[in-house]
Amino acid sequence: MRSEPFAGDDLSHDAFLGGRLEIAQPRRGYRAGIDPVLLAAAVPARTGETLLDLGCGAGVAALCVGARVPGMRLAGLERQPAYAALAQGNAARNGIPMEVVTGDVAAMPETLRQRQFDHVIANPPYFDRGAGTRAADAGREGALGEALPLADWVAAALRRCRPGGHVCVIHRAERLGELLAAMRGSVEVLPLIPRRGRAARLVLVRGRKGGRAALRLCDGWLLHDGACHPGDRENLTASTASVLRDAAALPFCR
Repeated sequence: MRSEPFAGDDLSHDAFLGGRLEIAQPRRGYRAGIDPVLLAAAVPARTGETLLDLGCGAGVAALCVGARVPGMRLAGLERQPAYAALAQGNAARNGIPMEVVTGDVAAMPETLRQRQFDHVIANPPYFDRGAGTRAADAGREGALGEALPLADWVAAALRRCRPGGHVCVIHRAERLGELLAAMRGSVEVLPLIPRRGRAARLVLVRGRKGGRAALRLCDGWLLHDGACHPGDRENLTASTASVLRDAAALPFCR
């Protein structure tokens, strides 16, 4: 866990959503990639609604939602104080109001425990450290190494979600069984396919609390064109580029 603040020289300032957002994040440690952007694009948010990002890190996912849907009321929970400070600074830098609370999903702070939100999102740590190697950087390990079981993340998200609201989670495809066992209500699953013919490495799972519709397994979302990466050139599909660069929403079953 990273508690001490980042010095200015420790940070890079990176563009997200085609320059709509400027995000300060550590040069070393946990750095946001496309996963939180895809998670944000999956949220069926509307102006005036509320959103809570569990484990918000530097704030990328929540701020991507706020950039796409103006007038959202955003909140984030982050247990690493240094990253919580980054999230608060990134919100201010981009002119997007966001309440950032320092605390643990496993011991929800009172200020959040008394509230429910229209949308709750999470990008939980991917790796079980009972079967893997810890990252050398404390902040990176805090973001990637699972300390709280995945089912507990989902349970916390469901408690903070209002009836009829949505819980959205991105995670590794091999953990899909755990996600489905923990989710409640109407659930949709969107596999994220690296290239045509490849197995999904990640899945987006979206549940509507209190919904009664049957489980829906959607057609996989293709991230890249071609059978292999063509050197240094980016080869995102047009639809994925629109999500990552133009702040387009990411549809599930169409």
